[in-house]
Amino acid sequence: MQTIHHQQIGNNIERAYSLQTPLEHRKKYAQFFTPPLIAKLMAEWLLGNPKLQEVLEPAFGLGIFARTLLDRKKNLKIKGFEVDFKIFEEANFQFQGKENVQLILEDYLYNDWDSRYDGIICNPPYFKFHDYDNKTALLEIENKLGVKLTGFTNLYTLFLLKSIHQLKPGGRAAYLVPSEFLNSDYGKLVKADLLKTGTLRHLAVIDFEENVFEDALTTASILLLAKDEHGASVGFTNIKTLGDLGKLQTFIQDYPNGKADRQYPPQALNPNVKWRNYYQGENALKYKHLIPFSDYGKVVRGIATGDNNFFTFNASKAEQWGIQSKYLLPCISKSADVKGSFFTQADFEQLVKADKSVYLLNAVNAKDAAVERYLAHGVEQGASQRFLTAARNPWYALENRPPAPIWVSVFNRNGLRFIRNEAGIRNLTTFHCVYLDLFSAPKADLFFAYLLTDISKDIFNDNRREYGNGLHKFEPNDLNKAQMLDLNRLGKAAEERILELYGRCRQSELDKELDKVYLETLNEVFREEFERAL
Repeated sequence: MQTIHHQQIGNNIERAYSLQTPLEHRKKYAQFFTPPLIAKLMAEWLLGNPKLQEVLEPAFGLGIFARTLLDRKKNLKIKGFEVDFKIFEEANFQFQGKENVQLILEDYLYNDWDSRYDGIICNPPYFKFHDYDNKTALLEIENKLGVKLTGFTNLYTLFLLKSIHQLKPGGRAAYLVPSEFLNSDYGKLVKADLLKTGTLRHLAVIDFEENVFEDALTTASILLLAKDEHGASVGFTNIKTLGDLGKLQTFIQDYPNGKADRQYPPQALNPNVKWRNYYQGENALKYKHLIPFSDYGKVVRGIATGDNNFFTFNASKAEQWGIQSKYLLPCISKSADVKGSFFTQADFEQLVKADKSVYLLNAVNAKDAAVERYLAHGVEQGASQRFLTAARNPWYALENRPPAPIWVSVFNRNGLRFIRNEAGIRNLTTFHCVYLDLFSAPKADLFFAYLLTDISKDIFNDNRREYGNGLHKFEPNDLNKAQMLDLNRLGKAAEERILELYGRCRQSELDKELDKVYLETLNEVFREEFERAL
């Protein structure tokens, strides 16, 4: 292995490692390096413990936490765990001769359960449930801590729960983790344990408005934990700029009297709800006359085929196999194929001409030699034994999802995206389906006009899920349980005004000259009707 020399690169050890190590290897071990400014703040939290003598690093990496701590307190004893031999070997080189730093090539989750520490500091690996042996790991946590977690739990939360258990009285811990668990279903049990142990002192939610770190840290959380007598409140701070990090530094320096953006007694925090409202406030409170979104209809996910490569067709593939059009359903399979807020029959025909995959095989009860040949090909290729297809009878049957009048994006970085499906075609899971009930369907245009506004997206954001790098996600029930304005309270004049603006907005987009003034005016009309007086 080529060694990185400390003298040559100063504080750029992590950068040099990243340059010489394949991305595939770093992804395999979920190696995201902590920015030095963040590492410094987390280290300061631990150093605020006057009894700090022994520190644990459950995911050592190249030792940025150890270097930061030892710069301030040279006699600290530090124990670090690491599972990647490549990075372990490099870290050993960097800390050679430092007898107070002990590195262990073992998985932290299954080792060292009986040890206790004055300080624990960690940027744990981010692995979703299908990226690690979650059954074994969850069983380990259940056996050791008596905490039974859902099978969808991310690995980083298991590290966090174990570390809470390993704190000495008076000890402190600092964790840098994705914000995902704060607003996800599996996070409910994690939040419950944080409250049960009484260790959570501060939660700083990092949601940078722009990328300010090389490693693309945009959305994450810093958890400051302590096993002391100062658990009367839990602080929440929003970090949107580098300057906002000063708020967290002030909290740490003034602890236990430090102030946060928002503070709550632990008993006021409910682990079973999304915690976004605790640190951002509830957007819906700005408006009056709200009702559940589900009063108008229902959101369900799009069609899950189990094997999109097999089930989707473009025109050339259909011609190649001789599949007749009566066995193919028009269908959107990729969100990138839908550019605007209105999807028309003309848009669909353009995709067909561009030979995009916009057809879905509908082979049930098909008595056709070409279809039978293609199904036999699917069996040969293993399409019939995929996770979803193997459970169906017949294996090539499609889910019952009629065309939805409105589609909504699943993932987004720039706010929810709604599309009016004027072409009346089906969609795969790239979009969720919005079906209106019998009473709402006649007012579909009014309903969609509201969905186009910033107000609707503002309120929906109370229910979003957050992932790394600013990625947001909405599951169907996140939308079904969300609130919206009660459109039935609109007077006839306001309704006519909205529909007039909606028509002009639609036409301007179809003319390829979208005039955002119409959208802004639509937003203002709804605001005048529903915004609460200050």
